[in-house]
Amino acid sequence: MSRDADLMTVEGQIGAAIRDCVNRTSRKPFQWGGLNGYKQLEAIGSILRSLPCREIDTDYLSLLSVWIDQALSNNLSVALDLAEAHKWLRRIAECLRYPNNSDPTSENLTNTTDTSNFSLTSLKVQCEIEELLQQFRPDPQQHPAQFALKKKLQRLWDKYGANLLHCYDIPGLPPDNLKMEAMFSHLRRHQRRISGRKSTAELRDFGQYQVLFLAETELQLLEKIQQVPLAEYKTQRRRLALAEAPRQQKHRLHRHPVSTIQTLIAQHTELLTVLESQALEYQLDS
Repeated sequence: MSRDADLMTVEGQIGAAIRDCVNRTSRKPFQWGGLNGYKQLEAIGSILRSLPCREIDTDYLSLLSVWIDQALSNNLSVALDLAEAHKWLRRIAECLRYPNNSDPTSENLTNTTDTSNFSLTSLKVQCEIEELLQQFRPDPQQHPAQFALKKKLQRLWDKYGANLLHCYDIPGLPPDNLKMEAMFSHLRRHQRRISGRKSTAELRDFGQYQVLFLAETELQLLEKIQQVPLAEYKTQRRRLALAEAPRQQKHRLHRHPVSTIQTLIAQHTELLTVLESQALEYQLDS
């Protein structure tokens, strides 16, 4: 029964990885969740297609492969439209000389903001963006994602474009206040962590079980810590590890989707082989 339970656990993790593909929460401009999810699903599908063929009615992975291929086929046009919209967005960022901090290996964007270059002026940037917007003419019926992007960009540019380019004429003026907001966000989280106010997000990192000690010296603190039963400590550590496992698995899946899926598939294949050999031995004994 333990092998069956392990197999179901691995199959549950594979299913969770597939559900994560269609429920990606990231919507950052340079890392659109939908596009990343489609690429992640493509990686899973390619690995499943490379496995040896089994009876499709009885093999979980073969059945998954069929469903994944169907999902990829049904959403191919949407993914291509989204990928092309992504390229246009990066071209806009290229005109703005905006740094791409999330992808240092990018070939489409410059690595640093070119505001120190005196030949770059707000008028030059304005002309480049307006020329690019003139070239960007997507079909609303065939390419809805590109059309939505063009409509939004055009509306924002017409309304605020003249007020967005002062950083190219004033040396030292940053193009946005993201770094300042990030610093304030870090300070706010740190203050909540040390004061215990409102937010409980820190409990995700520190665990579901905490013990507070009141001590005036390190020796008193050590004595109080030693009073915690070792068995209770190990029990809570196991609970914490189990609670953190899904988040860690999702983190690995997003950072290294191919190797993560390959590991799960290898575990599934190994468990399935053991169960099949046990079933064969049982039949021979009978």
